[in-house]
Amino acid sequence: MTPTRAVAWTPLDPTAHPPVRVGDMVSADAGGLPIYRVMAWEEGRAWVAASPGAPARVMPLDRFRWRGTDS
Repeated sequence: MTPTRAVAWTPLDPTAHPPVRVGDMVSADAGGLPIYRVMAWEEGRAWVAASPGAPARVMPLDRFRWRGTDS
């Protein structure tokens, strides 16, 4: 059996510095789908991937309301 990791979801604050970190998970709904992993970010947008090995795509941070970190 593969151990599962808990995710701590917090509201994403776009005014925080940094609003996200590489490795964070982001979603429009806490624990809802789709969930993306942040690969890189710059002011106002993030490069995100839906799964390991998937191509990253650029999305504006204002599309996400929640930031998750492995706990």
